[in-house]
Amino acid sequence: MTHSVFDPSFEDLPRVIPIFPLTGVLLLPTGKLPLNIFEPRYLAMIRDTLADEQRIIGMLQPRVPYLEDNRGAGGLDNDGPDLYKTGCAGRITGFTESDDGRYMLTLAGICRFDIVEEMTGKEGYRRILADYRRFRNDIGDEPEADIDRDRLLAAVKEYFALQNIEASWDAVLATPDDKLITSLSMTCPFGPNERQALLEAQTLSSRADIVITLLEMALLENGGASDISH
Repeated sequence: MTHSVFDPSFEDLPRVIPIFPLTGVLLLPTGKLPLNIFEPRYLAMIRDTLADEQRIIGMLQPRVPYLEDNRGAGGLDNDGPDLYKTGCAGRITGFTESDDGRYMLTLAGICRFDIVEEMTGKEGYRRILADYRRFRNDIGDEPEADIDRDRLLAAVKEYFALQNIEASWDAVLATPDDKLITSLSMTCPFGPNERQALLEAQTLSSRADIVITLLEMALLENGGASDISH
């Protein structure tokens, strides 16, 4: 298979990457994440990233929710908030710059990583040494997953009704398992801990099991799920 900066091979992934800690935001391999960048330090990060041919940044969550902008919260080596040790690297595939200097961009998920250590920051943003080896299978064809699609769709249909989420059901039915699980994981309003569990799931099947469980739990808590069979 031929690879390029637009479709990097595992061996081409950069070891040192800038990171964007953000609570409750999940990027998964093959997923697409829209971002609105306006803080000066992250504007500097995006400018530096766009100047690099690979255009890769890492998305991960702070361990303590809503401390992205706080200092002195027990970071790895810097003075930013402590971070979960697993995140996902993504490539900037499109961006626009607004009149007031903000960046609106799309980040395409490539491969998850574990943090080895935090490096010296640059212009206020943080950088880490990434280890991708545990997630080598993120690049390439996903092994066929064993997913209870009927149970998943039943939970999704009731959950969408509960949350007043408008969606084309024909489009949902036509979406392949891997894309459906990735989309649900990234877009459903799950909590930070649940999103981290979805990120760290080793296989698509295990991620699908977590999604189904989270949807069914939400329905049960709200008096739904009456027709869901186990």
